Amino acid sequence: MVRFCGADLSCAGGPLRLSLDTRQVGRVAIVRCNGRIVAGSESESLRTHVTWLLRDRRAIVLNLGEVAFVDSSGLGTMVRGMTSTRQARGDLKLCNVADHLRKVLELSHLTKVFDIHDSEENAVAAFYRPGTCDETPALSGRCVLCLDSDADVLAYVRELLRRAGYDVHTSTHLGDARLLMRVTHFDLVLAGPDMTAFPAAQRAFQAICPSVPVIELGSDFSTSDAGKAGAGLLERIGQRLNQKTA
Repeated sequence: MVRFCGADLSCAGGPLRLSLDTRQVGRVAIVRCNGRIVAGSESESLRTHVTWLLRDRRAIVLNLGEVAFVDSSGLGTMVRGMTSTRQARGDLKLCNVADHLRKVLELSHLTKVFDIHDSEENAVAAFYRPGTCDETPALSGRCVLCLDSDADVLAYVRELLRRAGYDVHTSTHLGDARLLMRVTHFDLVLAGPDMTAFPAAQRAFQAICPSVPVIELGSDFSTSDAGKAGAGLLERIGQRLNQKTA
């Protein structure tokens, strides 16, 4: 999870500090906004964060469930973020929009501009519908889900498999993996050591993917020579998928 924070300001409505907690759910980046999106450093922090995400992401969800207030500048920042994302052939969706913020969007006629959903799950599912934007095309037609608590390991595996032609989705949380299983089909799951380290975690993991082939990365994957570990993983994936289709 990545956290960005704006500066502390003060006003009659209380502290204006805006925190942005981000996690990856498959191809989607979910940003939980907490605080106020207003002119100044708060709007700038959101704008900077969206720009940062667009380096390698095209599917962004802003969860506004804990946003107390948005001024005109903050709303403009959200519109600019959506425009930048769509120019990059992606989209920025909203979810958990409180009634007072929805009224602001309605008065501004922006409910017709933003794609708004009532939950994170529905917003993520919208990105997985056929015909919606994707960051990279799948070259092999094989869809792989990689679960690991280490974001650096996920970043490496994601790029390794994408360059090998796989459609790769990653997550650090079992709960998010369950969500992804509901919205799309996977041919294979890669599991980091933390995902099955304890009996309770192992049961939860097995409940999530009972019928999908699983390859465990092993505790030494993250500390082994990257080239050898990557080549070995690709070989194991090819063998497992070939067994499945034989």
